[in-house]
Amino acid sequence: MLAGEYLGGNSGALIAFAIAATMNFFSYFYSDKLALAMYHAQPATREQLPRVYAAVERLTAKANIPMPKIYVLPTESPNAFATGRNPQHASVAVTQGILDLLNDDELEGVLAHELSHVRNRDILTSSIAATLAGAITILARMAFWSSAMAGLGGDRRDREGGGLGAIFMLLLAPLAAMLIQLWVSRTASTRQTPRARA
Repeated sequence: MLAGEYLGGNSGALIAFAIAATMNFFSYFYSDKLALAMYHAQPATREQLPRVYAAVERLTAKANIPMPKIYVLPTESPNAFATGRNPQHASVAVTQGILDLLNDDELEGVLAHELSHVRNRDILTSSIAATLAGAITILARMAFWSSAMAGLGGDRRDREGGGLGAIFMLLLAPLAAMLIQLWVSRTASTRQTPRARA
């Protein structure tokens, strides 16, 4: 909001507040559904994925967290991920490729890693980081267009100075956003998994 006010006065602050509120609301409540839909994840029953259900039940009991929803992705690429704003609204997705590739112990290790993200609320932290990164990018674009429009009415020196500053900010904003996300990812990766703690 401070950046919005600096760029556009009271109207800029209100626009920045509306953007931030909308992005945070959407990220908090719908980021898990968006991620699952993006990868065409399908809900899986115990009969379909008995190995996954058995491993997740053991791990959630050790970590003292609720049982998440289980999804399968119809792809041969070996992968797994967890999503959800908190342990009560979490989902774990595995690909068909990782099920075919790993034995029971290896699969449990992968699931333990994903459940550690759920237990430590890393998904929420990552969603907030992504929201901040998006807000930085949007504010940079607002600054660019604000400077470009303001420069149209000034003299040549003002237009050149404002234009260079706006372009510089437009280029640096994605870098700042990426650094925020990398820092959060690095912080999350150093935490222990439920299996390691057990």
